[in-house]
Amino acid sequence: MPAPIELLLPRVQAAIVAVLGDDFRDVDPVVRPSSFADVQVNAAMALAKQASTSPRDLAGRVVDALRAGGIEEVASSVEVSGPGFINVTYATEFLEEQVGALAADPRLGIPEAHSQTVVIDYSAPNVAKEMHVGHLRTTVVGDSLARTLERLGHRVIRQNHVGDWGTPMGMLLQRLAEVGPDSAAAAVVETDPNAFYQAGRVSFDEDPAWADAARAQVVALQAGEPQTLALWNRLYDHTKAYLRRTYDLLGVTLTEADLAGESRYNEELPGICSALEDAGVAVVSDGALCVFVDGFTGREGKPVPLIVRKSDGGYGYATTDLATIRHRVCDLRADRVLYVVGVTQALHFQLVFETARAMGWLPGEVDVEHVAIGTVLGSDKKMLKTRDGQPMLLGSLLIEALDKATAVIDDARPELPAEVRAVIARQIGIGSVKYADLSVAHDSDYVFDLDRMVSLTGNTGPYLQYAATRVQSILRDISWDGDHRHTPNVVLGTDAERRLAIHLLAFGGVVAAVGDTLEPHRLCGYLFELAQAFSVFYETCPILKAERDEIRESRLALAALTLRVIRQGLDLLGIETPEQM
Repeated sequence: MPAPIELLLPRVQAAIVAVLGDDFRDVDPVVRPSSFADVQVNAAMALAKQASTSPRDLAGRVVDALRAGGIEEVASSVEVSGPGFINVTYATEFLEEQVGALAADPRLGIPEAHSQTVVIDYSAPNVAKEMHVGHLRTTVVGDSLARTLERLGHRVIRQNHVGDWGTPMGMLLQRLAEVGPDSAAAAVVETDPNAFYQAGRVSFDEDPAWADAARAQVVALQAGEPQTLALWNRLYDHTKAYLRRTYDLLGVTLTEADLAGESRYNEELPGICSALEDAGVAVVSDGALCVFVDGFTGREGKPVPLIVRKSDGGYGYATTDLATIRHRVCDLRADRVLYVVGVTQALHFQLVFETARAMGWLPGEVDVEHVAIGTVLGSDKKMLKTRDGQPMLLGSLLIEALDKATAVIDDARPELPAEVRAVIARQIGIGSVKYADLSVAHDSDYVFDLDRMVSLTGNTGPYLQYAATRVQSILRDISWDGDHRHTPNVVLGTDAERRLAIHLLAFGGVVAAVGDTLEPHRLCGYLFELAQAFSVFYETCPILKAERDEIRESRLALAALTLRVIRQGLDLLGIETPEQM
């Protein structure tokens, strides 16, 4: 169901056309919330010069057209303000009807989009290597987008493009052959993957014979040698167990069925190169097969190559990524492909996309987007690292968050059983990290500050979780049985009730906007403002001690609707709602 501002918008557009003519039919009237009224229309300020009149005069004519068009069905007041703004106050009866309809809507106003097949590439760790902090954002942002697009009615295909091929695998395979696939040293891949990898790295760097054996493992792997493939599968099994635990702790929806690593395209790579060369899209340069895309130059104006076959005959990320995009479009039948990958890969993906388009593997009707991911920074504004200067491992970061949340909940609720506090601490700790990540634009960097993240004040995950538990405690105390099938009449008698209602009615539009723009921080900002509006409502509008039964039931319905919206919003972000805090 549309929000009030969405119902107002076509009326404003029709009024502008009535005043200025059909040439202004597609003009954005710029309708936004205002502190002076429910919404403010800024169209006259932008259009006056084109219309050769003053903004205030144009605003007055648009107001006359709105009134002539029956705006009173939606608004109780439409007035010209200042130099040419139009302030609109919704009719109370209109808002009450809209909120009642929202409370009765199981979808909470979230529209069902024309369904597309959307392929989302996110997380992408490496086999037998522990995920580091850089994987946090691609995993969390990608998962939120997958949840949101599914809620909007799209068919979402998750693709976890793990690194499971190439030179690093040779070291891992040689290490596994050396210690034995059933040894305790091999099992460490599930608990401390980096220890296993580093042991192989040391041998590779210090023992030339060992390094040659590792390179031979790569050749055997590419040739499909059965014994080597068996070792590779054992490494994969250990990695799957590690990923399962990590994803379960993070609360993301990726499963083993979503694993789609580099290895699956290995047999296609020679054909990819041949097709590129035959089409004249790729040429040999200094012994390597390269694509040079017009307009992409580096230092001194030299063209930047996309290397699809190295001079030694090997293949790299570019070759695999071309095979991947062809598979997603041709086999998975994607209408939209999203790559939730670090911002530093922007140039690489531009070259891959342009090459795929040149080959016809990426038709114009298929949308492909790089959802660029910024960096998690330490307090020094540099990439977050451990005290000894190593990249922060994801597991270590999550343990810190859990420890911090445990201290907070142990201090705040010592009377709760230990097992209950442990559940709440996990919900708060993981939720705080995810919310801090999602609440900033995905292509921006942010400073990792656990003290701020777990705070119950400010724009944090725990603040939203606490707002939800506050409503739950009210409803639990009175055993209120209202739900969306039996909603009492909503009465909006105070400014706080009106403001809360208007915020609630915007939910569906915000979710739809996240699906369009791929910006989960919009939903975070909305939920924070909603929680603030509820806090004002809670402090100024007595619920259980309301002066009349109908007011009490109406306020309970508003509280329950707020809970449903916050729960649904947090779920789209991949954050749990605790029962109590």
